[in-house]
Amino acid sequence: MSDESGGAEDWRNVPIRVPARGISGWLRVLWRGLVLGLLTYGCLVLLLLVRLVERPLCGQARPVTPFITQFVCRMAFVILGLPLIVRGTPMRQKGAVVANHSSWLDIFALNAVQRVYFVSKSEVAGWPGIGWLARATGTVFIARKGSEAKRQQALFEERLRMGHKLMFFPEGTSTDAQRVLPFKSTLFAAFYSHGLDRVLHVQPVTVVYHAPAGEDPRFYGWWGEMDFAPHLLITLAARRQGRVEVIFHPDVPVDAFPDRKQLAAHCERVIRTSHPFA
Repeated sequence: MSDESGGAEDWRNVPIRVPARGISGWLRVLWRGLVLGLLTYGCLVLLLLVRLVERPLCGQARPVTPFITQFVCRMAFVILGLPLIVRGTPMRQKGAVVANHSSWLDIFALNAVQRVYFVSKSEVAGWPGIGWLARATGTVFIARKGSEAKRQQALFEERLRMGHKLMFFPEGTSTDAQRVLPFKSTLFAAFYSHGLDRVLHVQPVTVVYHAPAGEDPRFYGWWGEMDFAPHLLITLAARRQGRVEVIFHPDVPVDAFPDRKQLAAHCERVIRTSHPFA
């Protein structure tokens, strides 16, 4: 399904069919939500305690706490009963990872299979609950303002030079899990500053959601003006889950491409080609 057709915007306005929950569905919401909440915020407390020691000793480097984040994200899929399938291998080189963006579940899926630091819009920092988690796990927040471009590029460069593997979504927004939107090249500019292009690599990653049998194909998609809480309830209540695939593609050296636009176009092409619904 292409997003470049004449009705490209229509998909944003088509509501998702919400399955009936019933008593058993609400019981799953209760126990899954309770266990997931205890795991997430219990480990957040642990992470903050470890960070009290880690930061004075290691500064911005985080040799221990990313393992806590990865553990939580892996266990989240166990609690949900949602199989996570990994194809390919995360790169070992310094640099960044880019992926298509379909759902809040992307954060869990991509953190579960590698240790990365997400790049997120600044508004997320203020979201109740989620903002605390994002700040604690080292998320890089960016503002959608042209006047902030230089400061943000300097921040990216600082984090990359520290060896942090940044993870961002070049589409700039999430989709219904049935398409890949055109990639914006703005954030790729940081890879071409002060010689970074000679030492960094970028790895494209495709995330594919397969809905539970008989459900709306967009079941796991989270886009537009959809609220987080109702979508979380739908996911928690599911009796039968679908599956999530994370596909790691070969990484590429930044200096193999003359500019950010060609690098962004390469990543988009690789991700779009391997996405079965795009």
